[in-house]
Amino acid sequence: MKNHKLLSLAAVVVIFAPFRVIAADVKVIANGGVRADMISANELKSVFLEKSNSLRDGTYVEPVLEKDGPVHEAFLHEYLAAGTDDDLQSYYRALVFSGRGSMPKQLGSDAEVVAYVARTKGAIGYVSAETAVEDVKTLTIVRENNDAQRRLITRVEPDYPDTLKRLNIGGIVRLQLTIGPRGNVEAVEVLGGNPILGESAAAAVKQWVYAASRSRTIAKLSIPFDSHH
Repeated sequence: MKNHKLLSLAAVVVIFAPFRVIAADVKVIANGGVRADMISANELKSVFLEKSNSLRDGTYVEPVLEKDGPVHEAFLHEYLAAGTDDDLQSYYRALVFSGRGSMPKQLGSDAEVVAYVARTKGAIGYVSAETAVEDVKTLTIVRENNDAQRRLITRVEPDYPDTLKRLNIGGIVRLQLTIGPRGNVEAVEVLGGNPILGESAAAAVKQWVYAASRSRTIAKLSIPFDSHH
């Protein structure tokens, strides 16, 4: 793709109301010791609701939350379906009272979350997509339209166009995949994000291979492009 096309698209600025954060603007981060690069939406919910303290590969994880704000509200709505923050706090208090869990670490800003996750083994948290996360890893979120998650066998990383990276243009691309019974990705639809990054992500995901299944599967992915890395 020619540079002048990249520059012309990169020059387009979209302004959002400062109080509004949509789900695509939230990214999930983990300590560098966490082996996984991807996490399912169901798995993420299980970790933050303290129904599980490990990922599918056995890695120990510790959830970290922000105290309040639009990023916190977006995360609750999109991934936890926990109602309001008051509802979530009541849920945690009930866990503590019953001895089935503890109050998770809660921090006041994206920067504090990044710093804590970077230094704490197994820590997993969430921040705004605009936040620099040089010392942690960003996890790809997988959503499945059925209960059984297809195991990813072959993953190809998307190319990050140099022009966009130099201009610090990143963000999260949302994709919908149709995975065939044999595990090949039959179709990819870009649901949101920068169109150039979406094109790159789609090209990579088309090369992914999943475990075989009896039927086709529809999955949704959120793939981060972090210009600070």
